[in-house]
Formats: sequence, C-alpha cells, structure tokens
Amino acid sequence: MTETIRGDVLHAIPPDELDEEDLSPELRALADSRHVLVVRKGGHPSILDLIWAFVRRDPIEAVTVVTDRPAQEDEEVTLTVEETDMPGVYVTAAARGAEESADDG
Repeated sequence: MTETIRGDVLHAIPPDELDEEDLSPELRALADSRHVLVVRKGGHPSILDLIWAFVRRDPIEAVTVVTDRPAQEDEEVTLTVEETDMPGVYVTAAARGAEESADDG
C-alpha cells in the first residue's frame, strides 16, 4: 500500500557514501545503490507546532526513505512511498518497482 510523505530532508546519504555510514545490514541491503534520506514528516515545524508536540508528548516523526531520487539536506520533498518490514523505513514506489523488476529478471 502506498502513501505520500511530505517533509524536510534532515540527512541525505548518496549511494557512493553508504559504506561510510553506520547503517543496519537490512537497510544497507535495501538501499543497495540508491539514496537514503532521513525525512522529518510534515515539513519544518513552527515554534507553535514544536510546543504543541512537546505538550502532547507527541514527538515530530522522522522516517527513513530509500529512493532513486537524490535530495539535499533542508530540501522539502514529497514522495510516494511503501512501508517496509523495518519500522520507520520506507521505499519510494518507483524504487520498489525497480527492485521487483530486477528480481524478476
């Protein structure tokens, strides 16, 4: 099932730097030669949003997205993603399609 995530890129790891990062083996295998983005869902929160999240004890969520699309830190992105078996980790629908077609061939 797909969903759309809009948010700010907090950290971007290009494919050629994956080996330099401390990624779990599962995430490293999923990323393979794609980009890994850590995205703050909902975009950059206002001061009021931060206070409200603190009062409700509802933290602003960051998720990890594996994608074919490069992005820069502080860039706002809108991605169509699918959930993976790893909590908080998503793969873009286009990247998932490429992964499945590679498995078929």
